[in-house]
Amino acid sequence: MTSNAILLGAEFDKVISILMVTGILCLALVRARELLERSVIEAAAAADLARFFSPEIASKITHSDQQIQPGQGEAREAAILNVDIRGFTAMANEMDPTNLIQLLHEYESRMVPIIQEGGGNIDKFLGDGILATFGAVLSSESYAADAMRTVDELVKAADAWNVDRSTIGLPPISIGMAVVTGRIIFGAVGDDTRLEYTVIGDPVNLCAKLEKHNRTAMSRALTTCEAFDLAERQGYQAPSTRERIATATGEGVPTGLDLVVIASR
Repeated sequence: MTSNAILLGAEFDKVISILMVTGILCLALVRARELLERSVIEAAAAADLARFFSPEIASKITHSDQQIQPGQGEAREAAILNVDIRGFTAMANEMDPTNLIQLLHEYESRMVPIIQEGGGNIDKFLGDGILATFGAVLSSESYAADAMRTVDELVKAADAWNVDRSTIGLPPISIGMAVVTGRIIFGAVGDDTRLEYTVIGDPVNLCAKLEKHNRTAMSRALTTCEAFDLAERQGYQAPSTRERIATATGEGVPTGLDLVVIASR
């Protein structure tokens, strides 16, 4: 009787152990499934958000531990890039609306991937203008160099686009660009119903003015000597010698500001 009781007790312990292990495995499987489902949902949400925001900002939104509130900001050393179609207002007045939007789509589909591949973040589209940042969303040690390399690639892309347009009998498109570096504030603005991540600061304003100054300087892409020198310290190597100039009064750009012509006409 005693030996039978011992055997029954041992078997009972085995059953309990098996049940406990089974229960733990079931809980682990349920937990794993929940994590997988959450991961899939977050990936789908990030993919949807990436259509409206940059991948970096989409990731910030989907992985934020708390609700993002307006008024949150961070100071960064960053590069600002402006890209703009010359004479777009006149085109908008003359072109069929559908053809105009198609032109914008073709322009942006060529420019945006290059900016993103170069490490840039699309801050916003301003009609035909593209405002991008390097080192604003995520801090970077090569933001100026990345911006300069990106401009070099954008110039090539613009040239290739005009070759494609000429083969089908369309006129060339003139694109202006500018890069400025400096301290900016990156953060969320708006109210509780609508938020927008953006950059604020003197470099943003100067970059917009510098892009317009291309018309006065007879150039396609301009930057400041300060930004260009910083880019070189960060490892940028210009494919050819860049001309250095000083600004004249115009387009709101400070007189005597030392500039570098990244691409001439």
